[in-house]
Amino acid sequence: MISDKVLDAKGLACPMPIVKTKKAMNEIESGQILEVLTTDKGAKNDLTAWAASTGHEMLDYKEEDGVLTFYIKKG
Repeated sequence: MISDKVLDAKGLACPMPIVKTKKAMNEIESGQILEVLTTDKGAKNDLTAWAASTGHEMLDYKEEDGVLTFYIKKG
């Protein structure tokens, strides 16, 4: 999937991946896609819930070699 912006939040513990994601979302336009990379296992539930509660769309999620990658479309 092609993203408009990539956020590297690897090594950050909760709640920092959410804080950084929120900041990065403010820097892109509606309809653009943010790719978030994190190693925080809690981020799957946190980012999914955050996206739903803020009007953004979780497009895809994958885990590879301990890195979680999320693709979130700005609402």
